[in-house]
Amino acid sequence: AWSVSNEAFWQPFKNTVNNFRLRGTYGLVGNDNIGSGRFLYLSEVNMNNASYSSIFGRDNGYGRNGITVSRYSDQNITWETAKKMNVALELGLFNKVEVIAEYYTEKRDNILQQRVSTPASMGLWVQPYANIGKAQGRGVDVQVAYNHSFNNAFWMQGRANFTYATSKYTVFEEYDYQNEPWKSRIGLPISQVWGYIGESLFVDDAEVANSPQQSFGGEVKGGDIKYRDVNGDGKITVLDQVPIGFPTEPEIIYGFGLSAGFKAFDMSAFFQGLTRESFWIDAQATAPFVSYLYPNETIRGITQNQLLKAYADDHWSEENRNVYALWPRLSAPEVSQNNSQTSTWFMRNGAFLRLKQVEFGYTLPKRIADRLRMSAPRIYVNGTNLLTFSKFGLWDVEMAGNGLGYPVQKVFNLGLNVAF
Repeated sequence: AWSVSNEAFWQPFKNTVNNFRLRGTYGLVGNDNIGSGRFLYLSEVNMNNASYSSIFGRDNGYGRNGITVSRYSDQNITWETAKKMNVALELGLFNKVEVIAEYYTEKRDNILQQRVSTPASMGLWVQPYANIGKAQGRGVDVQVAYNHSFNNAFWMQGRANFTYATSKYTVFEEYDYQNEPWKSRIGLPISQVWGYIGESLFVDDAEVANSPQQSFGGEVKGGDIKYRDVNGDGKITVLDQVPIGFPTEPEIIYGFGLSAGFKAFDMSAFFQGLTRESFWIDAQATAPFVSYLYPNETIRGITQNQLLKAYADDHWSEENRNVYALWPRLSAPEVSQNNSQTSTWFMRNGAFLRLKQVEFGYTLPKRIADRLRMSAPRIYVNGTNLLTFSKFGLWDVEMAGNGLGYPVQKVFNLGLNVAF
């Protein structure tokens, strides 16, 4: 780190830029977060696999279970490594404003991945693991603070922060997608989602019969989601899945707040938000009239999902063949497998701006405080989660996929701060 403002040559600028500091770091770290697999330098062999047994003898009366390899050893397995760099600028202006701006990068090598294909001539039973993946990330983080007293009666403070972070694969073990380049993960965010492009709902069964075949289980009918045949082969398969939406982790997070006081009155407000994030409505968990197996349940319940008002007001039916309705045709007792595929149809923008907290206060005059034998008693009223600005309106946007959790609460408080 270098505190430039402490140097002698900086003194003429001290009143304007009271603090000027540069700092940076660089390091190499490892990563042992490789999941449940351990001791990859050793093979795993099943010496008694009944699924691959052999029966022999004159009367086929004698059998032996087979031997299979579930993992091959690799003596070259090593740590995943990450080269991290961070450079930052700290500024203080007019003894009122403080700015901290950081830029950071990370390059990861030797990411542990399982091979997707090996030559058949190698005679391997399962695909081996190897340190073959590479990824890189970068981002910026900015913080700004303002603090100033205009006179004995009026003061103001402000604070804002902004973070942008993104990452992508530069080398990834995958199939040869020369004919379907949209299937490749290389160059895309690590948390990128692939799915189908939902063009519309089928207006009727005749349109289903004259469209590319969609075979996800069950019969496709009018009112079901119609997916785009991206590769033009006349059928909808995994080869028609493309990168859709933003990553599932927000790339931009921000917040800002203001506090001010005039004589005995004070107020503060804080906003927080994020953007460049997508989520998907859980078609299984929110489907009307079906029994849904909730997380941590082992037996499907006997009750059925309720019909959300939004779905009741805007769904495809024989009387209302709206091909852009919010919900496809109603189906029970099971959700249509066709309509529960990951697609743009149920993709939503997770961006929002929330008024997280507001507070107003009044400090009683000293003469009253002295009579009450109190030190600066203050009456205040505040509220939390008062307003949310978002394009998504079915439930709180931070609950994402199904809205089945406990909702974010609006909280109001009226209180008194006292000291004796």
